[in-house]
Amino acid sequence: MKILILGSGARESALAWMFSKSKSISGLFTAPGNAGTHEIGMNIDIDPMDFEAVIRNCKEKQITYVFVGPETPLAEGIVDILKAENITAIGPPKKAAQLESSKTFSKNFMKTHRIPTAEAREFSDYEEYKSYVESYKGMLVVKKNGLAGGKGVLESDNTPQILEFGKRILETDTLLVEEFLTGYEISIFALCDGKNFVILPPCSDYKKAGDGDTGLNTGGMGSICPNPWVDAGLKEQIKIEIIEPTFTGLKKEGIIYKGILYFGLMITDKGPKILEYNVRFGDPETQVLLPIVKTDLGNVTEAIANGTLDTIPISECSQSAVGVVVASKGYPGDYKKGIPVKPFPESPGKNVLIFHASTTVDEQGRVLTGGGRCFSVVGLGKDTLEAASRAYKYIDVIDFEGAWYRKDIGKKFFIDED
Repeated sequence: MKILILGSGARESALAWMFSKSKSISGLFTAPGNAGTHEIGMNIDIDPMDFEAVIRNCKEKQITYVFVGPETPLAEGIVDILKAENITAIGPPKKAAQLESSKTFSKNFMKTHRIPTAEAREFSDYEEYKSYVESYKGMLVVKKNGLAGGKGVLESDNTPQILEFGKRILETDTLLVEEFLTGYEISIFALCDGKNFVILPPCSDYKKAGDGDTGLNTGGMGSICPNPWVDAGLKEQIKIEIIEPTFTGLKKEGIIYKGILYFGLMITDKGPKILEYNVRFGDPETQVLLPIVKTDLGNVTEAIANGTLDTIPISECSQSAVGVVVASKGYPGDYKKGIPVKPFPESPGKNVLIFHASTTVDEQGRVLTGGGRCFSVVGLGKDTLEAASRAYKYIDVIDFEGAWYRKDIGKKFFIDED
């Protein structure tokens, strides 16, 4: 089979790496890809949002399956458009993609199907929003209704900051104000073929820019897999209370969901509650999740497309993975692109992986940065401590002007594993 991956991030770099190991693949393409995917397949220089170009290339290259990485093409209905051209894509239809593209749709879905979540109110008028915020005491969570690249959320008890954040959102969108839940966050990914679903090992990501979970929200500065705090009992509770009702709810609403569904959860003292859905693999979680999965991704993709996931055992290795993101100076604010990266070994060892994000290669053969988050360095080990040690041992091979990273990814889990 021939696979076309849409996207250019480290998530797509990890997907390409995983597909490159498949015995089922005869052709591997990434659009537009990056300097990392270029090394293991063929990049196609097209925008994933240029659906006509995607269709044309699928037909020219006789693509078997399109694996959609980022959320925006899904939100704009690429799966439906490709289906009309008899091209199979791994991802949900536009209606189901609203689980991520519309916080209001998502919250209403949770309430309708009685899925535990935070209490929330929607606002479209600034004065009503202002009145509510000024009357509230304590922490609040403000969320932009539409897509925001992982940076449309504010957690704060600072009234002026909350008002300013909401005012900017309300200039172009509606917003939700949620109660602030306490506990710890985990990310659960499930594969679904329209009938059957499989739950993958639990991850945790690090959304804040600074060590100790301080600073601004980002798209994610690192991640671990599996989360050692999630035992068999908690997994079963999450399955029964959140995952099964979600897929049952999709079926009741007549939605055939073939793809990946992400459950962003807060584990509270009253049990797990869902914070958000994503309708695709996450970034940076994919970079630590896929190295843990042993099953051939080509076979998994075919099973999702054909509705036969129940015939494919999804196995996982006994290792742990820790991924650390290397970012550009200024991220998550303004940052420069096109910064030359000093040469480094693409494969520093069997226990360390390096995934590119939006990098390019210039005429001189130099790798250049192309985004705020530029690389993910993933260490593998017998536990989180060893995996983190290996990631941080090699991370300084990623060398470009202004490069920075968090220094505490995985640290809070070490004591629990000793």
